[in-house]
Amino acid sequence: MGDDEHMWLTETFGLSVPVIGAPMANVSGGRLTAAISTAGGLGMLGAGSAVTADWIRTEGAIAAESGKPYGIGLMAWSVQERPEHLDAVLELKPALVSLSFGDYTPYVGTLQAAGILVATQAGTVADARAAVDAGVDVIVARGAEAGGHGRNAVATLPLLQAVLDLTDLPVLAGGGISGARGLAAVMAAGAAGGWIGTAFLTCVEAQTKESARRAIIAADETATVYGTVFDAASRAGWPDEFGGRALRNAYFDTWEGREDELKSDDTGHAEYVDGSKTADPARASIYAGEGVGALTGEPTAAEVLAGFASYRDYLRAALNDGSK
Repeated sequence: MGDDEHMWLTETFGLSVPVIGAPMANVSGGRLTAAISTAGGLGMLGAGSAVTADWIRTEGAIAAESGKPYGIGLMAWSVQERPEHLDAVLELKPALVSLSFGDYTPYVGTLQAAGILVATQAGTVADARAAVDAGVDVIVARGAEAGGHGRNAVATLPLLQAVLDLTDLPVLAGGGISGARGLAAVMAAGAAGGWIGTAFLTCVEAQTKESARRAIIAADETATVYGTVFDAASRAGWPDEFGGRALRNAYFDTWEGREDELKSDDTGHAEYVDGSKTADPARASIYAGEGVGALTGEPTAAEVLAGFASYRDYLRAALNDGSK
């Protein structure tokens, strides 16, 4: 194994570090996206279901200012309700679009016809098999450790191995990759790169609110929970099939196991909305993965990328040890 582990990302996007910044709603706006791309990774704009098409255009223009390739992440279930989101993305023509969580198959050909590569996040081998059948360009093996929305079915390592055995498509690994050691591990297994979200949550360029930053930095690796409580509270439209991993808080503990009740509880909904507006960590959803314990400050995106770049040292050390 040489320095060409991330050859696909290098050849396709010109990356110097095999890291794609996972698209995170309310975190990865144009500024963070551009910063990741400028530093040698591939930044991705997180277009949540609540944003307008103009928001996508505006933030996409900021992301594009660096002149480097960037991507945009959409939720398939949301695009069905907000087709103007897809229209805005097609106008921007980013290098990569991630479409996950719901039926994304109607949009794959449209994006590819516009010269855009298409990724999707797979939480099981069945998801990955469906992605291959749909004709996507790259698959993200998203393990249960990952922050934000997705499945809680399989951990990153067993999922990654199974997906790599399934397909010759480029496979990115997402979930629990908090630094260079984790990136070296998935690259050694055969991943084309890391799909990294949590490590960028407290970057100075992120949209993360100050109170959330403090909670994230204070959290250890046991601080996250997975479930649909926050989706039941938000009424944004997330399918129950996809829960989310976030920091445990009092609101989650109050409503866990009562999600169906919460969906029609106006008081509970109002409390969540107010908590989100005031960025109250006890009532708001702060999405983060199990790698959250590694976060200790507020670095620049370039500093995070520089840390990941040292994955090569761990791979070389492993190779040298193995050759003795």
